[in-house]
Amino acid sequence: MSGGRPLNVLVTGGSGPSGIATARALRDAGHTVFTVGSNGPRIEAAAAEAGDGVVPLVCDLARLADVTALHATISGRAGRVDGVIHLVGGWRGATGITDQSDDDWEFLERSAITTVRNVTRVFYDDLAASDAGRFAMVTSTAVATPTAAGASYVAAKAAAEAWTLAVAEGFSMKQHSAAVIFVVKGLVDAGMRAKSPGRSFPGFTDVTDLAAAAVGLFTAPAADLNGQRLLLSR
Repeated sequence: MSGGRPLNVLVTGGSGPSGIATARALRDAGHTVFTVGSNGPRIEAAAAEAGDGVVPLVCDLARLADVTALHATISGRAGRVDGVIHLVGGWRGATGITDQSDDDWEFLERSAITTVRNVTRVFYDDLAASDAGRFAMVTSTAVATPTAAGASYVAAKAAAEAWTLAVAEGFSMKQHSAAVIFVVKGLVDAGMRAKSPGRSFPGFTDVTDLAAAAVGLFTAPAADLNGQRLLLSR
């Protein structure tokens, strides 16, 4: 809450376990939550699982015009957006440098870079004007230790991080706004544990811990957050 009002928070990539957990945690914290996916039935099911009042919306975040339309829809229903938790991802790998494919790069460029660019460009003014404006994306610990096999993936994630840090610099003159990067080795949820009961998932971050970190962004001072890479891996 900020100034006695619920905040309007957008969760992108809301169809998966991390999106469901984050939308639920934000709703439980009293915020108005919009959750976005590219597939209508999936995002509707995810919003229902997250809890009553979570609003599902469909958008191709790799298309700027579609993100602009998404902003208009949310603005018409709730007004300014105060926070964006960006959980869009995807992984592609290879065996080394020479077999990094163009198809994989194009997929990663769209999911990891283009979606971040579009969402921040369209929602930047809202977040900058909010008294609790927050943008967060999720990256991988692999960016700090890139491998040949993961070259395309880590390059795309590094570009998305650089863009987010540029957003943070833009927010640096705004007393109440912040852009941050959540760093994880990997994410794990109850379904993954059930499928692999003998696996310990060392260093992985539970999606409920990611969700709690997202909620905490709105109570921590912007000056302490802006431009930070926050390690969530255990």
